[in-house]
Amino acid sequence: MRWLDWASSDKRLRLFWLMIFLVALGAFGLRAPRLRMRPMHTDEAVHAHNFRGILENGVYTYDPEEYHGPTLNYFTLIPAWLSSTGIYNEITEATVRIVPVVFSAIMILLAVLLIDGLGLAAVVAAVLAALSPAMVFYSRYYIQEMLLVCFTFGVIACGYRYARGRRLSWAILTGVFAGLMHATKETAIIAFGAMGLALVMVFLMQRGQGRSVRQSLAGVGPLHLALGLAAGVIVSALFYSAFLRHPRGVLDSYLTYATYLGRGAGHDTVHVHPWYYYLQMLLFSRYNQGPIWTEGWIVLLALVGIAAAVRGSCVGRIDPKLVRFLAVYTIAMTVVYSAVPYKTPWCLLSFLQGMILLAGVGAVTLLAWVRKPATQLAVVAILIIAAGHLAFETYQANFVYYADSRNPYVYAHPTPEIFLAVEKVREYVELDGAGRSDDLPIQVIMPGGDYWPLPWYLRDLQVGYYPAVPEPGEIGPLILISDTLEGTLAHRLYNEMPVEKRQMYMYLFDPPYYIWARPQVKLMGFVRKDLWEQHNYRLSNPSELLGDKHGR
Repeated sequence: MRWLDWASSDKRLRLFWLMIFLVALGAFGLRAPRLRMRPMHTDEAVHAHNFRGILENGVYTYDPEEYHGPTLNYFTLIPAWLSSTGIYNEITEATVRIVPVVFSAIMILLAVLLIDGLGLAAVVAAVLAALSPAMVFYSRYYIQEMLLVCFTFGVIACGYRYARGRRLSWAILTGVFAGLMHATKETAIIAFGAMGLALVMVFLMQRGQGRSVRQSLAGVGPLHLALGLAAGVIVSALFYSAFLRHPRGVLDSYLTYATYLGRGAGHDTVHVHPWYYYLQMLLFSRYNQGPIWTEGWIVLLALVGIAAAVRGSCVGRIDPKLVRFLAVYTIAMTVVYSAVPYKTPWCLLSFLQGMILLAGVGAVTLLAWVRKPATQLAVVAILIIAAGHLAFETYQANFVYYADSRNPYVYAHPTPEIFLAVEKVREYVELDGAGRSDDLPIQVIMPGGDYWPLPWYLRDLQVGYYPAVPEPGEIGPLILISDTLEGTLAHRLYNEMPVEKRQMYMYLFDPPYYIWARPQVKLMGFVRKDLWEQHNYRLSNPSELLGDKHGR
């Protein structure tokens, strides 16, 4: 198996670098198309709304109760500036979603830093990361998770480079990535803990092999550690303080852990799931006679990588210390995330990345364990089939079942019918008799503030959001409302409203007169009869409408 030692050759190293670069480029090409196709998730719409403060006012005020760190929002300034967009109402889904797409590609590209320690396994891991359905799906989500995974991998990769060469530049870069982790999401503390445990375990294993801790730490200068730590603290503080405009944010970034520890304990029953929730998603999922979903290829190959770490039988140029670190880190991350009752599916990315790296090791190890050429060809064929299956599932998840509840990665997601609600509202806004967009008041009435992502789609209109039906005299001409409040609305309009002020309201949507905003969440619409009649008249006289548009 001499071909597994390619990493010993400078020429082969350059080939690996080129291969990973091409994989990262291909991953970007897979993730970037049709970013506007899927409806905005509630979390995405909220994060986009928070971006408005930075885009238009230049300041992000960190909220320790919600919304996570500010890196996602600040990095979104780059595509906004590149598209010459300085107004919130002009940005699009592509403007915001391209940010996690780019960081997903960067994460794959960072694998070049581990070529010295993983060899061909780094290339295999890059391919698996590029094709993983979960990785691709959530890299097209405007949430913090992909940035957190990218920065965490940056800490591991740069930390490994420092461990090999003890260069100050790598210590500082490790600190920078650590600061970005902390400034991205509070769950970074789990990764820090898992990394610390992994380092301790590697040192203990080396001690068991007759190597002292002092020998293991030879060349590690206190100055290097101090500057690396300082880099992390400064980077984090700059983001949380809105680059020194909101100093309180730095303190809040640490006080927030009281909130998130309580949340992780399972106080929020909506997001409480059993311990096997993530593993079930990865190994086998099927809902309502839909497709079977599995990333079991990655999990099985990762188990082989862990076995190689335990046996110390790493092949080729693979560094056993690095593989052991990755094994302990990944197991710790998986155990902690599985043990925390509060779960959202995108959180699995944090340990899936470790599994993918170990899967790369597992694939190369399998090729080394088999001896006969025919068996090796069979293993290669199986790996190609696995990659093809992951690619097929990725296509299905992102371009076929992209907002379908039969997709395990779709979580409390708005249905495409939300586009119909937006289209109907805009049809009435554009009526000449209704006036301009700032003249027609629109009311969205949803209990518990459950109206997202409508504030994103209606952000350029005059919209009021209500948790309950307003008083009779405050009810407007165009209403979107939860089906649970239909009876209350009718009572206000026809029982509590004075007779002389009563007006007839018509259904906004065709039978059955509602849309599914999300699974189990129905949205109804009502429009005042005079507007409804005007709208229908325009639909039945399109030539007149065309004449109005041309100024005749």
